[in-house]
Amino acid sequence: MTNRQIVLERLPQGEKLAAEHFALASGERPVAGDGEVLLRTRYISLDAANRAWMQGATYRSALNAGQVMAGGGLAEVIESHVEHLKPGDLVFADAGWQEYAALPGKNLRKLPDLKPETHLLSVYGVAGLTAYFGLLECGQPRPGDTVVVSAAAGSVGSVVGQIAKIKGCRVVGIAGGEAKGRWLVDELGFDAAVDYKSPEFKRQLRAAVPEGIDVYFDNTGGDVFEACLFAMRNHGRIACCGAVSQYDGSAPPHGPRGVPGLIVTKRLTLRGFVVMDFADQNDRALSDLQAWVSSGQLKVQEDIIEGLENLPAALIGLLAGENRGKRMVRI
Repeated sequence: MTNRQIVLERLPQGEKLAAEHFALASGERPVAGDGEVLLRTRYISLDAANRAWMQGATYRSALNAGQVMAGGGLAEVIESHVEHLKPGDLVFADAGWQEYAALPGKNLRKLPDLKPETHLLSVYGVAGLTAYFGLLECGQPRPGDTVVVSAAAGSVGSVVGQIAKIKGCRVVGIAGGEAKGRWLVDELGFDAAVDYKSPEFKRQLRAAVPEGIDVYFDNTGGDVFEACLFAMRNHGRIACCGAVSQYDGSAPPHGPRGVPGLIVTKRLTLRGFVVMDFADQNDRALSDLQAWVSSGQLKVQEDIIEGLENLPAALIGLLAGENRGKRMVRI
């Protein structure tokens, strides 16, 4: 009755995340107490936020060396001591990088019976909901707007761009490499793509948005954020979702300069958010997302890797931009 786990062996200190920061461990399978459920993990979600948690407290507690690596995932109820969950139910749980976890049932809700079940982690999970609320509630796009999204080939960005197209916007994706750019345009329907790795990135961006940006969905921060900030139109809106360019390795030497005056003169709105802010509207979002997927307007891309032992490499690869769409690990 063992429980395989990935432990955060050592916190990165001003260095890029590497395999040696993790260790594979084996403990006893936990026992569910009163008011708890025993969960068996099926899939673990990989997100840039996993790396951000290693830098200190965010919207959750900071991670410490020696603990099971934190992370959410899709899990099956094996044993239940609460009325609203029974064995066989699926839940999304912050169970960590391990095969089994015992958690309080009051914080868990049964997920709908949707197929394939991996969509519960991607388009119908945190990634899809983040894209939906970040764009529509924070970005507030209007038909005809020019919408730019960074990390556009990732789990959130790829959905943001497609929703913007559904809403009648012109969409420009920023991603790494020509292959990803072609995929965004040819497969997902983006109007243009810009390669942030190119030495001509800023020139390419200006050419792609000759009249400026109405809505920028920021997943990266750093130089990409700065370039888009200075390309914003008057009364533009920026949805600040993440800063993956600044999570891994040493901190950048400086942030964007001249920002306060720019925000004032262009009357820009910058709004940070986390998906839990809109939890009371999840039913509406899921209804829209399901309708768009069923109609073919929204294509779902998933990147599934096998095996708990491959979690560290999978996260390192995600931070390096290996994935297209939602990356997860099947346990």
